[in-house]
Amino acid sequence: MTESNYMRPALLEAIARNALKKYDPSLLASPEPTSVPIEYMIEAFGLSLEYQYIRKNGRILGETVFDDDYIPLYNMEQHKYELVYVAHDTIILDASLLQCRTDGRLRFTAAHELAHWLLHRELYSKYGTAPVYKSISKSSDEDKYIERQADTLAGALLMPINQVKRSFYRISGTDKVAVLAEQFNVSRQAMEIRLKEHNLI
Repeated sequence: MTESNYMRPALLEAIARNALKKYDPSLLASPEPTSVPIEYMIEAFGLSLEYQYIRKNGRILGETVFDDDYIPLYNMEQHKYELVYVAHDTIILDASLLQCRTDGRLRFTAAHELAHWLLHRELYSKYGTAPVYKSISKSSDEDKYIERQADTLAGALLMPINQVKRSFYRISGTDKVAVLAEQFNVSRQAMEIRLKEHNLI
């Protein structure tokens, strides 16, 4: 990632606040913090959301399609890959996420893909490097940075820090991480990372 593309955590927090404010300001100011309806938020930003089997082995959980293109997707019934036309500004989530026992992983993947759309459209759309971005750990430092950037923004979207703090300081004598994870409908791991980012645990 070039220096010009580096974004400080404070800037990512600001991007998340602006996106949430644009969608529903009450998510930042409600006296009773609640989970962010990330799937509705994606659609409110003009994106389409689809559930498909992206790969046979489930190694890729999300793709953001920036330009109209034919995308290889796995047909689970016919046990083969097919090229499927997908319109620009489409987020594809792997259908296996619908079978998770909790929807924390699904919601974080959805937020991660929205983060790519908010942050990286110029890198990948039109005359960018590729029409589709696949969320998968890659070898290059730039790809790893892009993934970390999207993870950070996804956490800020799902767990607005002012609302997390509002709840955090109300909870006493119990497992704060578990209570907050349930309240914001995220995994315990995601909430732990968020709290550590802001030195709350």
